[in-house]
Amino acid sequence: MEEAYLLALLTLDATLRVATPLILAAMAGLFSERSGVIDIGLEGKMLAAAFAAAATAAATGSAWAGLVVAILVSVALALLHGFACITHRGNQVVSGVAINVIASGLTVVLGIAWFHQGGRTPTLDADFRFTEHALPFAEAARSIPVIGSVYAEVISGHNFLVYLALAMVPLTWWVVYRTRFGLRLRAVGENPAAVDTAGISVARLRYSAMAIAGLLCGIAGAYLSTAHSAAFVRDMTAGKGYMALAAMIFGKWKPVPTLFACLLFGFLDALAVRLQGVELPVIGTFPVQLIQALPYILTVVLLAGFIGKAVAPKASGTPYVKERT
Repeated sequence: MEEAYLLALLTLDATLRVATPLILAAMAGLFSERSGVIDIGLEGKMLAAAFAAAATAAATGSAWAGLVVAILVSVALALLHGFACITHRGNQVVSGVAINVIASGLTVVLGIAWFHQGGRTPTLDADFRFTEHALPFAEAARSIPVIGSVYAEVISGHNFLVYLALAMVPLTWWVVYRTRFGLRLRAVGENPAAVDTAGISVARLRYSAMAIAGLLCGIAGAYLSTAHSAAFVRDMTAGKGYMALAAMIFGKWKPVPTLFACLLFGFLDALAVRLQGVELPVIGTFPVQLIQALPYILTVVLLAGFIGKAVAPKASGTPYVKERT
């Protein structure tokens, strides 16, 4: 019984670690899509940021420098996506896919050219990474039944970026639902013509949303290579950008439900790792691929209308063309 309880705590601890990039990328997608711009390029921005963070940290010996460069690279790609889709009214899905393809290829090419390690960056020492820190009174709390062990094993012992990702959820909620910018952002995603008629620049709002999305994707990418791992490896995002989009849709474009979707997907991912090679009664070796596919299956079920209705912002994916008088 005690072993099962410890295993449950370790799985929940791993859930937070795995869900962190999903939370950041999902919040990024939420800002983008709330403004009316579909952002399939979350995956590419995270991947490029992960490479930039690891390469910079390896060169400078500073994880913070890596984080800054990762954000700059990700924001640049986000603005490039905006330039194609907002200024030139290009196809948003095609532009996002192009960013993913560019990031996937360019990171490997630059990695081989700069570090000569088959596309990966050098392994980072602990001093060059975001390392785990215990929260106050974590050790003393272990003696408290249930609550103490959850605090010590699950909540405490993470790096700065994990807590930053969790803090981004209420911050996103406040910005989207309690600020003038958030009101305009939601309006431009629903009816950009009305926003334009009110004398507010649709393009400026959408570019602002893209910049915020780039910022969050940059943090997510830096987390992958300088916190969760100790180096960049080829395609290390492994579909997390697409999973973040699925979580955002599953959360119906709302911050708090999206957080729970990310935690659910992170839990399934952590559980799949725990169940690899485990023999279960009757079933035998559990097919972990089924668990890994569940986030996408659940999203399709949601979109089919079996567990509620997911309605995207009305202007999402539609370039705005200013009416001429």
